[in-house]
Amino acid sequence: MAKPTVRQPNAREVLRWLTARQSEMVASVREMVLRESPTQNKQACDALCSYLARQFESLGGHVRIHRQRSAGNHLQVTFTGAKGRESVLLLGHFDTVYDVGTLQTMPWREAKGRLYGPGVFDMKSGIAQMMFALWAAREVRGGLPRPVTVLLVSDEEGGSESSRALTEKIARQCAAVLVCEPSGPGGALKTARKGVGSFLMKITGQAAHSGLDFEKGQSAILELAHQIQAISRLTDLKRGVTLNVGVVRGGTRTNVIAAEALAEVDLRIAKKADGAVMERKIRGLRPVNPKCRIEIDGGINRPPMERTKQVVALYELARKIAGKLGFSLAEIAVGGGSDGNFTGGIGIPTLDGLGAVGEGAHATHESVVTAELPRRTALLAGLIEAIE
Repeated sequence: MAKPTVRQPNAREVLRWLTARQSEMVASVREMVLRESPTQNKQACDALCSYLARQFESLGGHVRIHRQRSAGNHLQVTFTGAKGRESVLLLGHFDTVYDVGTLQTMPWREAKGRLYGPGVFDMKSGIAQMMFALWAAREVRGGLPRPVTVLLVSDEEGGSESSRALTEKIARQCAAVLVCEPSGPGGALKTARKGVGSFLMKITGQAAHSGLDFEKGQSAILELAHQIQAISRLTDLKRGVTLNVGVVRGGTRTNVIAAEALAEVDLRIAKKADGAVMERKIRGLRPVNPKCRIEIDGGINRPPMERTKQVVALYELARKIAGKLGFSLAEIAVGGGSDGNFTGGIGIPTLDGLGAVGEGAHATHESVVTAELPRRTALLAGLIEAIE
């Protein structure tokens, strides 16, 4: 008996199928938004992980939950497809920056063609797009054109400490990575992301009474002021290198010369090679006051996702598919990081920003454009099919 063949519908047919199910997509997004999942709340993240596992399993996926002791569990789902082709990884996260209870002040709502709620843009709509892209392939095409792996982690908003190794391991087994993080302005895809570094600078001086023994004190705060200026001079906008001292702490009382002061520093780099250079420069800072001591902890925690030829090829493929679907597609380089930094950093072709079109990530006005959900999902389905 001959084996059944898999149909190859055109992009418009997939889009029509998805457009007819826009209300179901909205219901899926709503269900996820109502299940609050802040990074630091393991119980809430694990509950959403279990819910998502059931949803992907209902689509025919083989579920594996990577259990964690402190962070939330991570979800891996594998789908079999047409043989002879490498798997594509759909990458994302289900944790948010919002505490449990945020729905009371930032409720789910639909208004003027948009969906609102904590995490709706970053990135629960992107997860719904993954689900419906896979469903569309099964229903319209008759089956997946290749194997697909879905990885959803619980700690992206907190730095991905527990999930990075898993993300990199799975990505190495795939032909390409499609990151369903939110799109850029106007739906632009993200073809480059800056790398991220975090540093803690601690200054130790000598406490003294500011009135009785002023000359015996060595101010850690004064020394930190000098170091903040030195750090700011390391910024090189032409190279895409920026440093920001975002948090400063120090001192105990106004009449006590501060014996200790701390600064938290954010570093962004556009090129991987600049990571080691900037770490050396930061760790090479020396005290202006030789009686003060400097200690520096931290380093690069996300490499940059650079705009390589492989990334450009993915973007051009996405543009071609978007054209068949009736819309144009721009690209953008952004300063923020995602787990796509890890996969791009190890050389796996990675295209980011394939998630929802909207605005306000991490803000009270976070929202997505409802009508864009079917189009973005059709684009994702098309990429799964077309990537060589």
